[in-house]
Amino acid sequence: MTLAHPGEIMGLAVRQGCGVGAFNVIQLELAEAIVEGAEAAGRPIFLQISQNCVRYHGALAPVIAACQAVARAAAVPVAVHLDHAESVPLVTEALELGVDSVMYDASRLSDEANMASTAAVADLAHARGAWIEAELGEIGGKDGDAVRSPGAPGHTTSPAAPSHTASPAVPRDCTGPAALGHAVSPASPGDAAIQAAPRDATSPSCAVHTVSPACPSPAGGHRPGRRRGAHSPGARTDAADAARFVEATGVDALAVAVGSAHAMTTRTAALDLELIARIRAAVDVPLVLHGSSGVPDADLAAAVRAGMTKINIATLLNQTFTGSVRATLAANPDLVDTRKYFAPARAAVAQAVASLLAVIP
Repeated sequence: MTLAHPGEIMGLAVRQGCGVGAFNVIQLELAEAIVEGAEAAGRPIFLQISQNCVRYHGALAPVIAACQAVARAAAVPVAVHLDHAESVPLVTEALELGVDSVMYDASRLSDEANMASTAAVADLAHARGAWIEAELGEIGGKDGDAVRSPGAPGHTTSPAAPSHTASPAVPRDCTGPAALGHAVSPASPGDAAIQAAPRDATSPSCAVHTVSPACPSPAGGHRPGRRRGAHSPGARTDAADAARFVEATGVDALAVAVGSAHAMTTRTAALDLELIARIRAAVDVPLVLHGSSGVPDADLAAAVRAGMTKINIATLLNQTFTGSVRATLAANPDLVDTRKYFAPARAAVAQAVASLLAVIP
């Protein structure tokens, strides 16, 4: 078991009706903890590096190299995945670094522009043998979302600590086998598709492509920059639109808006399980649940039974790590050796990952 292609992991999960945990990395300790938790549970996982993580480190190559090294040493299959990349050059750089799993996020564009741009990037990824995920619908809570609904069930900001504790590992049948400004060749199909859409030249990274809030959307498409609450009817992914999007783009997996939101710090999201089932029946690729940190355990399991496969979790791990560091430093205020408080935090995250993987069918 080692660094694995995402198609192998996801293919087995779909055939067996299982879910796959996908956990975001910020620093090395998180990558180590995530793999330790996966090994304890005996489950394959994704290690995910987001565009925001790359921006934090200032370069893609070092964090990718670290995650690939951790994955190669793992006792379970681990896919290394570029998450929420809005930049075609960043996707290209990841592919050149040997990353074979990418999530290209053009969901801030109108639906038609999202479709055209994603199709071009899918061609780019497939030409290198890589697996590609995309997003359709409004999964709120991402950096830069212009309108949020703080009072809506999906947008809480309470600092409450997560309640996850490790559960005994449950035997499973699902163990199956640089910089943001990096230039892209003018011949790149992804770059050519993006050229058709307006760009925000004032972005902290000029390689991050966005659309002006004033950009009109086609009939049926959402208007970028006017994001609604995760639980407003218009924020959900339509099953027929999902089928059309998958057919037109050729993506290998689709993240859909079904009631969750990114960056939730309380587990109060209300998923639309009937919608998950309708979308799953309409498309022939695995579905991805973003914002899973805000979903209660029972609903995570229900979501997989309804048709979700890849379960993305980030904020809950950050809460766990930070909560442990705070507790250690509160009890030992004179500590200065980072190993003394990172080690228990790493162990706490490993425990949380094992517990979450025991919950996901």
